[in-house]
Amino acid sequence: MPTYAYACKDCSHAFEIVQSFSDNSLTSCPECQGTLRKKFNSVGVVFKGSGFYRTDSRDTKGSTVAPAPAAAPAPAAAPAPAAAS
Repeated sequence: MPTYAYACKDCSHAFEIVQSFSDNSLTSCPECQGTLRKKFNSVGVVFKGSGFYRTDSRDTKGSTVAPAPAAAPAPAAAPAPAAAS
């Protein structure tokens, strides 16, 4: 069940309460019986894994972004000179 934050408009008393989604919002302050307002906070959402990037769900045929160039093969090592006998 989510936790909701409330603040009183009259006495500035602030508190949090755990309520069900189906519960009605609180309307009176438990301290002074004044009017309450529900406080809204930012939601902390973290997207992890694949599927959250713009290019993850697109096919390459209709893409306007050029594909990354292929990596050039590494140069072959030069053979070591033969030792003279």
